[in-house]
Parts: sequence; C-alpha cells; structure tokens
Amino acid sequence: MAKRVRVRAPELVGKGGWINAGDRELSLGALRGRIVIVDFWTSGCINCLHVLDELKTLEKRYPDTVVMVGVHSPKFAHEAEHRAVVDAVERYHVEHPVLDDPELITWNQYAVHAWPTLAVIDPEGYVVAQYSGEGHVDAIGQLVEELEAEHTAKGTLRRGNAPYTAPEPEPTSLRFPSKALLLPSGTILVSDTTRHQLVELAPDGESVLHRVGSGERGFADGHAEDASFNEPQGLAPLGDGSVVVADTLNHALRRYDPATGDVTTLAGTGRQWIRGGPISGPGREISLSSPWDVALWNDRVWIAMAGVHQLWAYDPQDGNVAVTAGTTDEGLVDGPAAEAWFAQPSGLAASEDRLWVADSETSALRWVDLDGTVRTAVGTGLFDFGHRDGPARQALLQHPLGVTVLPDGSVAVADTYNHALRRYDSTTGEVSTLATDLREPSDAVIVGDDILVVESARHQLTRLRLPQIALHPTSGVHHRRLDLTEVAPGTLCLEVVFRAPAGQSQDTRYGPSTRLLVSASPPELLRTGQGGDAGLSRLLETDSALSEGVLRISATVVTCDDGQETPYPACHIHQQDWDLPIRIAEGAPARLSLKMAGQA
Repeated sequence: MAKRVRVRAPELVGKGGWINAGDRELSLGALRGRIVIVDFWTSGCINCLHVLDELKTLEKRYPDTVVMVGVHSPKFAHEAEHRAVVDAVERYHVEHPVLDDPELITWNQYAVHAWPTLAVIDPEGYVVAQYSGEGHVDAIGQLVEELEAEHTAKGTLRRGNAPYTAPEPEPTSLRFPSKALLLPSGTILVSDTTRHQLVELAPDGESVLHRVGSGERGFADGHAEDASFNEPQGLAPLGDGSVVVADTLNHALRRYDPATGDVTTLAGTGRQWIRGGPISGPGREISLSSPWDVALWNDRVWIAMAGVHQLWAYDPQDGNVAVTAGTTDEGLVDGPAAEAWFAQPSGLAASEDRLWVADSETSALRWVDLDGTVRTAVGTGLFDFGHRDGPARQALLQHPLGVTVLPDGSVAVADTYNHALRRYDSTTGEVSTLATDLREPSDAVIVGDDILVVESARHQLTRLRLPQIALHPTSGVHHRRLDLTEVAPGTLCLEVVFRAPAGQSQDTRYGPSTRLLVSASPPELLRTGQGGDAGLSRLLETDSALSEGVLRISATVVTCDDGQETPYPACHIHQQDWDLPIRIAEGAPARLSLKMAGQA
C-alpha cells in the first residue's frame, strides 16, 4: 500500500452550531477511530445536491466505519441564515450531522476553494484525501476499504453507529412545495417536493383534494397511489389535458393524467446525464440531469436542466429530447442558443414570443427569443446579487427559482433568497417589488386577479392581489408604441456610443472589453451582421425585399476603477438592450448611432 501524505485535520468549528446531532456538540476527538468524510456544501449549488445524493450510497455501504459530516459553507447572504440551513437539511433529506459555518471558519481551515469539496479523515485524525466536484463515489469507496484494512491491522479502527439524530416530522399539509399549476377544473396541482408527491388543492389553494404518488422516494409508473417520484418540481400542461412533471432526482420527465390518475415516464433513464453522453434522441433512452422546471412553448416542452446549466426540449409528437440552449459551461453569456451560458436555470414561463428563464446561480432573469437568441433582462454574473429595484441594468435579485408571465405581459419573479416577489416590465425596463416577507418563494400561478405564491419554506400557497398595473394589457405606458427609425437600404453602419464613467476605464487585461450582439425579427431582415462579437460597431446588410422589422441590439462593456493606489479595483459591467423598429427607405441615413444610458 502506497504511503499517504497525512495532515492533521483541523477541528470542525462553526458559529451556527450543529444540526441533526441532537443536543450534542460534535468534535473530531469524539469521532476518533472512525473514517470521517467531510462534505463542504451550500444549499443553492446543484453540484452539491448531486453529491448529497451520491453520499447516500457510501452511508449505506459503510454504516459502522464511516461517519459523514456536512459543513454548510454559504455563497449567498440568505444561505448564511441559520433557519435557511435547517430548512435545507430537511428539504434535501440530509441524514447525517451538519455543521452550520456561516463565517467559513472551517472552510478556510481546510483551504477549500470550491463547492462541493469532500475531505477524507482517517481514524487517527489525519486528512488523507480531498476531492472537488461530483462523481468521486467510487474513488472514495476504494479509499475507505483501504483505510478499513490498514486501521483494522493497526487496531485503530472503531466501529459503531453514526452520531445522527433525525428531526421530528412536522404535521403540515405540504412540505417544501416547489411549483404549482392551475388545472382546467380550477383546482391547483402542487409539487410537494420533500414528500415525493403531487398534491391537488381545491381552488382556495389550501384544501387537499388528493395526493399523487406513494410518498416514498422511488421511480415507478402506475396509478396515483402506486407510482413514485423523487423530489418532483416543475409542472406544465400538455395539449391533451395531462401534465408533464420534472421529476428532479429521478432525472426524468413524467406524465400525470388527472382524468385517469395514471403516471407514466416520458423521458429519462433514471440515471444522471454525464459529460459525453448523448444529447438527443428518443426520450426514454436519453439520460437527463436534475430537470427543475418545464414549460410548453412553441409545441415543445422546454426543460430547465439545472444539473448541466442548459435548456433542453421534449417533443410530444415524436417523443424525442434534445439540447436547445447552453454549452454546459456555468455563467452568464448571451448570444445564439448554442453559444449561451446558463447557471442552474430553475424556472420557466412562456409568453407568445419569449421563453422566460429564472437563472438562479447568476441571480438573473433571462429569455429566449423565437429565433433562439438568449438575452438577459436582469443580472450580471455569478457573484452579483442583492435586493435593488429600478432600471433593469442596475437591479439585483438573489437566487430566483420561479418566473410567471402576468396578464399585462410583464413578468413576476419568485426572488427566492430575498424572500420577495419582484416584477420586471420589459417595456419600461424597470424592476419593482410586489411583496416581501415570503419565505423562499419558488413559483407563482395566476388565479383571476390574484397571484398564488408558493412559499416553499413556509409550506403553503399564499394568495396576493395583483396591482392594477399588472392586470390589463392596455394599461398606459406599458404598451406604448415605439417610433420607427428609417434607415437606408443595403449597408448600414451601426455604432454604439459609450464613455466610461469618471474614474473608470475599459478593462482589456483578459481580452476585449466590449461585446455587441445583433439579431433581427424577422431573421431575414438582416443578410449579414447578425450574431455576437467584440467591438461596439458593426456593418449590417439589410434585405431590401423587406420594408420593416425590428433590430435587437445588446451592448456590453466592462470597466474597472482607475488608480494604482487602489489595491483591489472594482470592475463594472455596463449593458443595454434595444428593440428598435426600423423601416427601410431610400434616402434615409446609412448610419445608426445609439447611445448607452448615461452618455451625454
């Protein structure tokens, strides 16, 4: 056996204390003689949730030699709240002790740099291995068996039960519900995620009519009382009156027929998609990865594939699934669907010409155009979050999980980690707050003049009255007609004017500091010049066979603070979008100049 480098394991310390340990304060000294696997995770990270599921295998395989310990290490401000950690431990069925470390004390002591990270401590209290990311179960299992043999021979292995104390179950009708759907009958279907069921509620949004699913974690088709789910979430109607369900931890799409009570499987193998696997084909033969929400748009069921940071789609006509947007890279990059980056898309809602996306890890509201272009309404990146209303380019969200199109065409966002319901008006570009003091809202559904909000961490649906401005599509400025801009036929010179604010300059240290994205509706309006590239100017060629259309233009500029006296200068992202109706006319200007907001 190869000799391992061993480092004495730092003590497990966290200001929030221990969860799932009864009244005990655990220490590594008390666990001496056992193999300890420390899981550094945070509740909003999809890879962390995958690892939680993977670790269940090791917990079952080595029940008397391995002790699993979670260390909750927050990214978002909300995740540092103790109540949120307690809720997450129950929500995700964590069946081992968890240390709440809101100040990242233990995270720093173990020199952890990424979520998730696993550290293995041998029975003598030394760290012998560390793994980042998911998919390490087999390697850890092999290491555990080596450690068992080594420390049995040395007499330093101590067998026994894990120091886990299960929480008392709460007698609520719903437990961490996730998504809701208004059925044609007027009743409301809710995904009761932690109890692995669907629940049909009366129109009051409270009275339980019946449950779908056995309530046990599983993957079985059949009638309502026999079928089983594994943390179901998103719901969407199909044209035949049935409902498609994002069965998240089964990595599958299921179909529930309210008329018969039957549950069947549409797509997914029950195994998680891994890099290199097929990305299109018959639904029952293709693996999925943590589908979080679904929406019917343009005759296909679009899937928020949170586990791989993509959008996929299922075609009800031929039963095939395929990737529709995203590269699997995690981040916020707009552009053609095949080039765009997402970060845990978790909420979907369809309007006539847009598919709206709640992109949770970038705290962003985004949309997909009919031509497949991905754009961002609110949000700037993985580590930019908060609660700020105002112009969309300045507004902030915090890990939103749901999105709902309102009657006037604006969008309600379940701003989950801000405990708020927000509203984005695409005509004015403004973000406002509709309601606060909602515990982890994850979705909302329109019922008449009301909106029913799924308060996931309060285990209920809460009815709110929509403001008049959001109820009617003819309400004032929200549907003002934009003036047409006349441009010359043929070649058109587009330029965006930007001047950096005082004390800032464009940042070119890591490549171009600007990006210009251009598309058109209809797409045939532009012969050349569409797509994304660096720079703030572009030559476009219009099709003279068309007289009118809309140019969709998005400009992004990165600047950083000037001055060498600033050791860690802040960097800023400036972004502006234009939907510009144009008319092609002889004698009109051949140059189109647009000024970014705030430019003189």
